Amino acid sequence: MELITLNDHTQSLNNVSIGIGVKIFKFVNAYGCSIGDNSKVGTFVEIQKGATIGNNCKISSHSFICEGVHIADNCFIGHGVMFTNDLFPRATNPDGSQQTDEDWNLVETFVEKGASIGSNATILCGVTIGENALIGAGSVVTKDVPANSVVVGNPARVIDK
Repeated sequence: MELITLNDHTQSLNNVSIGIGVKIFKFVNAYGCSIGDNSKVGTFVEIQKGATIGNNCKISSHSFICEGVHIADNCFIGHGVMFTNDLFPRATNPDGSQQTDEDWNLVETFVEKGASIGSNATILCGVTIGENALIGAGSVVTKDVPANSVVVGNPARVIDK
């Protein structure tokens, strides 16, 4: 796979702020976001406008990081992790007209320093995943996750602190 490595300086590429030493694999769709120093983004990842990724993060392939998601330093995002940013998504308004940006409210999500999210987890918007928390593979996170805890299941529940 082709790898884009940016080592010399922070730069903006297609409205993406890219830190020093960032590695981005081929077929990544990133726009209007920021990626911190020494982070790595796997293939087939989408990172939307307004999303932020801290320093020293690993974003594994096939993950979706939508607008309003903020990932702090030293975080791991497993393969196929899906974030959401709308609690009540609809294609159309009650009158049948297609929705636009003005017809919905962005709900932000925060992943704090050192958190790890296992493959195929789904993170509903409006939650905070605490520092050093671990989300089990396939979990569906519907509420805040305490720092230093392990959560699993659907809905995700704390199994260890």
